[in-house]
Amino acid sequence: MTWASSESAWKLWKPGSPSSNQSSVPEAIAALLPEIAALEAKAGAGKFESALHREIARRMDRLAEGVLAYRRHPVHRDLENPPAVWSEGNTRLLDYGATNRTARVRGARAVLVVPSLINRWEVLDLTAEKSLLRAMAAAGLRPYLVDWGTPNADERRFDSTAYVARLERALAFLTKRARRAPAVMGYCMGGTLTVALAARQPRRVAGLALLAAPWDFHADRTGHAFLLSAGPMLARVADQVGELPVDILQTLFWSLDPWLAVKKFGRFLGMDQQGSSAREFVLLEDWLNDGAPLAGPMARECLIGWYGDNTPGAGQWMVGGKRIVPSKIATPSLVMIPSGDRIVPPLSAAALAEPGRGLKNVTRLDLPLGHIGMVVSGRARDLCWTPLIEWLGNIPSKRSR
Repeated sequence: MTWASSESAWKLWKPGSPSSNQSSVPEAIAALLPEIAALEAKAGAGKFESALHREIARRMDRLAEGVLAYRRHPVHRDLENPPAVWSEGNTRLLDYGATNRTARVRGARAVLVVPSLINRWEVLDLTAEKSLLRAMAAAGLRPYLVDWGTPNADERRFDSTAYVARLERALAFLTKRARRAPAVMGYCMGGTLTVALAARQPRRVAGLALLAAPWDFHADRTGHAFLLSAGPMLARVADQVGELPVDILQTLFWSLDPWLAVKKFGRFLGMDQQGSSAREFVLLEDWLNDGAPLAGPMARECLIGWYGDNTPGAGQWMVGGKRIVPSKIATPSLVMIPSGDRIVPPLSAAALAEPGRGLKNVTRLDLPLGHIGMVVSGRARDLCWTPLIEWLGNIPSKRSR
């Protein structure tokens, strides 16, 4: 839209144009007008407009070529998913211990892994080489992944209380299966939900690891202007439709960096289409475009309660009648904060590690990575996976009651 409107804008700003309005010319453009006039005097009238038209067409073509190259790429995720050992509604618990003998030894630390409700869990198990879950299993942990699925008719009525209650039942199953309290790991929005889980079930959570988990939604509003302004309207849509559709959720993510698509598809065109970088790009893009809708009540709670009123950060978030206050949670905790995160501002996640306000028994680890890069980038294994796995492996044992 920015490119396509450039020719109309030039007619509005061009000196001497019948529709010219010099008072509306942005300062940056005004500084260029003398240079453009000098070029036209040398090359001929209308040359700048022709060059502008060609450049717009070139950029449009390159973006279209990049998108088409992605759509035509034959790669798709082909990993076999582990077996489900528990289910409720459309939610399943996948046993990643089945992927490695090391994780199946008696006494292996069970870890309940909770991803976001929106973007699906596959980013944690993208390829055999880039799978945090399989790395955990190879290191002797026994991860059990929550696959939320797509909300069915009943689940479209879920709010955070209903989702945390479901996690409580999954945790109870896992505690009985493992014969001791498991650790819990939450990624992104899944981390926010697991804070409530630890608050409500302190004796059943041996340790709490949080990866880029948003908490203080007013700590840094940079990049969230569209979401904040559109929140009430989107909440009404969710009320009427019964869910917040995937396309709207994708628009919200896009609003965080509107030029990202232009940059990434242009970069993709320059890759060796048979190489590993192109393969990983396609797999990640498939994951990004395969989210699930958000249940209506949960969407309203996120948009109005979390982003609008900052109920978690203000200590006013209620789950099942209990106020969730991190400073009252004594469970050993690890808060991992990617400094390059554009989805969850680092200051939002850091609130869970602030002295006197955050979790009581917490270790903070800042990572020079992004929100997605912390689990799949080339540096993820050394900077994120390894310290996470070591921390999970060293949590003191706790018998559940």
